[in-house]
Amino acid sequence: MGGSQLNNHQELVCIGCGVKVQTEDPKELGFAPKSALEKESIVCQRCFKLKHYNEVQDVSLTDDDFLKILNKVGETDSLIVKIVDIFDFNGSWLPGLHRFVGRNDVLLIGNKVDLLPKSVKPNKLINWMKQSSKELGLNPVDVLLVSAEKGKHILEAADAIERYRQDKDVYVVGCTNVGKSTFINRLIKEVSGEGDIITTSHFPGTTLDMIEIPLDDGHALIDTPGIINHHQMAHYVDKRDFKVIMPKKEIKPRVYQLNEEQTLFFGGLARLDYVSGGRRSLTCYLSNELNIHRTKLEKADELYKNHAGELLTPPRPEQMEEFPKLVPHEFSLKDGKMDIVFSGLGWVTVNEPGAKIVAHVPKGVNVIVRKSLI
Repeated sequence: MGGSQLNNHQELVCIGCGVKVQTEDPKELGFAPKSALEKESIVCQRCFKLKHYNEVQDVSLTDDDFLKILNKVGETDSLIVKIVDIFDFNGSWLPGLHRFVGRNDVLLIGNKVDLLPKSVKPNKLINWMKQSSKELGLNPVDVLLVSAEKGKHILEAADAIERYRQDKDVYVVGCTNVGKSTFINRLIKEVSGEGDIITTSHFPGTTLDMIEIPLDDGHALIDTPGIINHHQMAHYVDKRDFKVIMPKKEIKPRVYQLNEEQTLFFGGLARLDYVSGGRRSLTCYLSNELNIHRTKLEKADELYKNHAGELLTPPRPEQMEEFPKLVPHEFSLKDGKMDIVFSGLGWVTVNEPGAKIVAHVPKGVNVIVRKSLI
């Protein structure tokens, strides 16, 4: 059976990542041993290793390849479901998506709602997402919050997709690491009871080509490759440190009483200088695993120079040569409660107006201020 399938030149694709399967070159994409072709569901070696041993193999697709895929999506008549990470809204935004979508509706889904502290009101977050989308040039038909990991609100998402697709195909798009494949697997499980179909991992770029999942009415749900956005903080972190910066459990707020001219380091990835505004408390909402280190502002540069990669990690010592310079962004907070959002890490809430703050992030990573969600 296996042999004849290949002789007919039928294209075999890996059900984990959608890439064409080949049996010639173990180093190239889509390699699977000949024995794998006998099975009903073919999985390429890369997905097999990822699923069973959590081993990562780097992939050779370029940004251009991803943009071509997005372009194709824009030419279809379909519903586009865009998944973002609510802890990395800006980092996981697909820049220019509004140019690709054509006239298609976009349903915006914020993932990882299970990690929010209990004090965050979902409606506030949804309103903020609507407003931010508008500012970024996109007007979604609806905004939903889900937890793909925990399966929360997946049925609501399935209903919304059914409602807005109006008998069309559905394309699911998103950056790497937003939980897109986990979301699709949950959706399929809820709707059909089948187990994981798509390979999921904590590593960027797991889905390589389009994967079509048939729907009842002859249309399909199509998973597109995760697009690498170079403004993602995860980009600057060693794969082994993803678990440090990406929260896995509900975030526990950490409160610091700061005097003027004190600095907080978030590992060696970012820092916040509290310049002036009297003694006050700042609340940090970051992954529970990420170390926060407090020091005097006058000592901060020196500390970073001598201890980034050691006392202040991640990054790791061997990454320091490559690691981008931290760039300062100044904020004078005039309004009441404000959040300073460090894209890809979380945020710090400043309760009363009148604080002067300098936030430092790697060149290219976003830092923004918003009305507090809490």
